[in-house]
Amino acid sequence: MWSIVNLRFNHLNDFLLSLPYLRLLELKSMPQTQMNSLPSIEQKLLSVIAGHDLGDITQELCDFSLEEQNATAEAQGIQPTAASDFIPVLGKTVTYIVACVLINDNDEVLAMQEAKKSCAGKWYLPAGRMEIGENICEAAIREVYEETGLNVEMNTVLAVEAAGGSWFRFVLTGLVTGGSLKTIAQADKESLQAKWVADITQLPLRAHDILNLIETGKAYKHRNDGTSTQLWHPETLPTRYAHHKNYLRVVAVIRKRATNALNVLVSEKNVHHFPTVEVHPQRSLHSTLRKFMIELFGAELPQHRPHGILSIEHQASPKPHTTDGICLNVLVVFRPALEEVSLIGKCTWHELSKTLEDKLGQILSSKHSTIPLNVIK
Repeated sequence: MWSIVNLRFNHLNDFLLSLPYLRLLELKSMPQTQMNSLPSIEQKLLSVIAGHDLGDITQELCDFSLEEQNATAEAQGIQPTAASDFIPVLGKTVTYIVACVLINDNDEVLAMQEAKKSCAGKWYLPAGRMEIGENICEAAIREVYEETGLNVEMNTVLAVEAAGGSWFRFVLTGLVTGGSLKTIAQADKESLQAKWVADITQLPLRAHDILNLIETGKAYKHRNDGTSTQLWHPETLPTRYAHHKNYLRVVAVIRKRATNALNVLVSEKNVHHFPTVEVHPQRSLHSTLRKFMIELFGAELPQHRPHGILSIEHQASPKPHTTDGICLNVLVVFRPALEEVSLIGKCTWHELSKTLEDKLGQILSSKHSTIPLNVIK
């Protein structure tokens, strides 16, 4: 249904070419010899930015597995709270939700009226749980059709929300391609009806957590019409790649004071790769990331912050269905200069080429240039 590879490079090119004051490389026409001449870690960085997967995360490419996290906890006299062999499986050990923010040309949002007894008559965005065997876009398309009667095509993820390390909500937007709005005469167990709404705050809502999502959806829709001064992330859909477990792949960047050059953190465990940690199912993503950073930098952790998600990798494993692993490629920014930061883990800093430094510099200049990762406490 989707041509992921072509989609990613087309959108990335559009994004780069929208910045005429930078002499950035046009990726689509980059000669293969020039691409091959880049250091392997820079090729991987280009792939992550373009929304491509980097292949399987084997034990050799995971820098801090659950087994290692549990061993660290036990060494500190702390009882582990998750099994080392934890596997993410929908309906059993993890919950993935999709929610869709669809805005029409009148700036109205698509809303549905709940049929469930617990919230019957209340209004909400089309949303629901992913089912076994589905990928994220398939689940979103199904939920919109079941609850509103409309056919849609998704074009980007707007946000990812996480509660603990085993509950995720993927918020998407897209375009209506057909169907007809469900009327009250067509009410069923999925919903009572659906309609386009100019001001959703005038309706009785199931929950108000959707208000910020709707504002984000409207801002994204109008990002190129001249009303926004912010740089927004390109259209980015999850890359279809099946992972055995859940991971955070960290693209950590820092500047060197002496040259002002931008550097990226590289793990030297086995082969050069971006530092990767297995998501702890009982901790928040911020907690998992922080404990991973302590493993790499020590207890005197330099000031840093997650900027957002560059890309997402997910695909349900083929039958027999055994796992629903995801990988979030997260951009992390360090505030101190490289000269002030010490590493204790098997990592090093790689100075980026001018092309990639310019590209990442533009991403770092705007809070909207990556997909927001909202951690729910």
